[in-house]
Amino acid sequence: MKKLFLVLLLSVCATLAAEAWAGLGHKTVIAVAQRHLTSKTQENIARYFDYDLKQDATWMDAHRRDDDIGYTTAWHVYSVDGNHNYDPNPRLAKGDAIHALQVVDYNLRHYKELSDSAVIMNVRMLIHFVGDMHCPVHCYFPGAKNNWPCKLNGEEIKSFHTLYDAMPSRLWPDLSPDELAAQLDNCGACKRNKIAKGTPVEWARATGDRCAVIYEINPQQTKDLDPDTAEKSRELVSLQLRDAGYRLARLLNFYFGK
Repeated sequence: MKKLFLVLLLSVCATLAAEAWAGLGHKTVIAVAQRHLTSKTQENIARYFDYDLKQDATWMDAHRRDDDIGYTTAWHVYSVDGNHNYDPNPRLAKGDAIHALQVVDYNLRHYKELSDSAVIMNVRMLIHFVGDMHCPVHCYFPGAKNNWPCKLNGEEIKSFHTLYDAMPSRLWPDLSPDELAAQLDNCGACKRNKIAKGTPVEWARATGDRCAVIYEINPQQTKDLDPDTAEKSRELVSLQLRDAGYRLARLLNFYFGK
């Protein structure tokens, strides 16, 4: 019995560790998007998913090391250059989040010609990598490393990267994804459409412009982080989650709204 409990405990811990931003954060991105899906889009998606899409928010994390899709492990991040423009070169051999979304775009434009399993896989990639590309530490700046161990108010943090991965849960520990989405979804149709337009390459530039501030709050290799790091990051994280949701909604409506 003790061994069984230990196995279950380790399994739960591993799942939680894998989710990070992808837990509350990814589910919130999907929840924001769901508030703006057309009835036709919802109907077409339901043909492939007989459950809430939020249940697959972390699927790409949980299965990233599966033999048949192990190549997607590199696709959760991307790089920008000194001007914050998307730079494919550092990860050219293995691909990145922007490459992943370009693959998805090619496939889902003609999703009716794909097998059901292929549609499901591409939607899982879409809902995950749109979220990932908006996470501040998934945007790699030239020369910047974000995996150093650090402390926040005396708490040992595995790495600066994992701190921001888990930031939504730090900022809104008592809110569900739907509750947080309702709070963040504060734009009228005109502004929402303006945010949602463009391509992942353009969104990468916008993310780079906005998220560079995390290295102003805490310069590279800072061991004892600014005690107000979470509060100083609240607006940034809020905007990134919201904008990711609007952009995901636009893509889902484009692919499945016909």
